[in-house]
Amino acid sequence: MQDRTYTADAEPGDEVTVAGWVHEIRDLGGIAFLILRDSTGRIQVKFEKDEMDDELVETGLGAARESVVSVSGAVEEEPRAPTGVEVVPETVEVIAPADPELPLDPSGKVDADLSTRLDNRTLDLRKPDVQAVFEIRSAMLRAVRERFRELDATEITTPKIVATGTEGGTELFPITYFGREAFMNQSPQLFKQLAAGSNLERVFEIGPIFRAEEHNTPRHLNEATSIDFEGAYCDDGDAMDVAEEVVTAAYEAIAEECADELDALGLDEEFAVPDGEFPRLTYEEAIERINATGELDEQLVWGDDLSTEAEKALGEDVGSHYFITNWPSEIKPFYIKDHDGEPDLSTGFDLMHPRMELVSGGQREHREGQLIEGFEQQGLDPDQFEYYTKMFKYGMPPHAGFGLGGERLLMTILGLDNIREAVLFPRDRQRLSP
Repeated sequence: MQDRTYTADAEPGDEVTVAGWVHEIRDLGGIAFLILRDSTGRIQVKFEKDEMDDELVETGLGAARESVVSVSGAVEEEPRAPTGVEVVPETVEVIAPADPELPLDPSGKVDADLSTRLDNRTLDLRKPDVQAVFEIRSAMLRAVRERFRELDATEITTPKIVATGTEGGTELFPITYFGREAFMNQSPQLFKQLAAGSNLERVFEIGPIFRAEEHNTPRHLNEATSIDFEGAYCDDGDAMDVAEEVVTAAYEAIAEECADELDALGLDEEFAVPDGEFPRLTYEEAIERINATGELDEQLVWGDDLSTEAEKALGEDVGSHYFITNWPSEIKPFYIKDHDGEPDLSTGFDLMHPRMELVSGGQREHREGQLIEGFEQQGLDPDQFEYYTKMFKYGMPPHAGFGLGGERLLMTILGLDNIREAVLFPRDRQRLSP
C-alpha cells in the first residue's frame, strides 16, 4: 500500500494513512474511538459524531472487530490516548470485513485452549504474546546462523526425500516416489557427514526433519526443525564447544534484540543468558547423581537409557545446561565412534537443559571397516546405505557434529509449556491441518 504509515511512526502534525485491524470500538455517545492495530502497535482514531459525515462515522464504527481497515487523516497530540496521539479521520475504508463471530479473542481478554488456538493460528498470531514467540524464534535462528558462520561453517541443504532411513527402525514416514518406496528423512546426518568429508569441511543446516514417533507429549513433534553441525578434523569435545557457543549465542541475541518481546511474555526481568561453561558429566557420573537423588523407583545401572523422570531429577540437581558424555556404545547409533581401545564406550554426547534433552552428537566413525561393523551390530544392511558407505573408501577425515532441536531450544529459552507453542503450524499424530 503506497504511502502507508505504521502506527508507531505517526507523529503530531502528520497527514497519514494507517492500515491494520480493528482491535476495539469504544462508543461513548457523542464521541467514539476505533483502536487500529498493526504490526508495530495501536493507534486511536477519533470520531466526533456531530461534526463528521454520517457515512464516515457509520463506516468506521460499523466495522467488526478484526476487520482490515485503512484510515487517512491528521495526527493530533492527545495525552489521554493509549499512545499519546490520535488520528482524526478524513476517510475510512473497510478493506476486508471480518465475521463478527470470531473463534477466539485476539485481544487476549478471553482465553482459548491450545487446540482452538492452533486451529485458528492466523488469529492467534495477532496476540502480542504469541507474535513475540515467533519474533524471538526468528532472532534465535538468525543468531545461530551468524555464529555458525563465525565458526567458518558453510550452510548447506540436504534431501528430505530419501531411499533409506538415517537410523532405520520404525520411525519413518513412507511415501510413493514415482512408483518406488521412499521416506521422509529423519535427519540430515548421513548427508552432512558426506559434506564434511568434502573440501567444505565445516557445514551446518537448519531445516525440517520427520519422525513417525508414536509419542504424543508436550515435547514431541512429528515434523521438527533441526539445527545441525558437522566438522571435519573435529572430535566430540570440539563439537560440544560449538554446541555450547551456538546455544549461548541464541540467548545473547534474544537478550540484546528482543526486549519488547520478552516484556510481552512477562520474561523481561527473569531472562538470563547462560553464564560460564556448561558442565560435562560422564554417563557414569550422571547415573550416579541420578541415583543419589532418590527420585526414581529403581536405581539405574550401566546401559540404561535415561527416562524423562531421570532427566528431570538430574536437571534439578545440576540446575543449568550440562553435557552427558561417554555414553555406552550400545545406546548410540551405528555412526558414533567408540573411544580408541574401549569398544563399549562411545564418543556420543547429549546437551541437556534442566527440563529436557536439546542436543545429540558425537564423533563419527570415519573408518570404513568399523563403520560397516556398526551397521551389522545394529541389524542394518550396509548395502542399503551404499551411497553413504562408499564415500568412506575415498579418504574420509575424522569428523564430529550434532543435531539440536530448534523448537526444544526455543521452548526451554522461553519456558513454554508445550512445544507446539514454538511452531507456527505443528504436525503431530492428530494435527495435519492447518
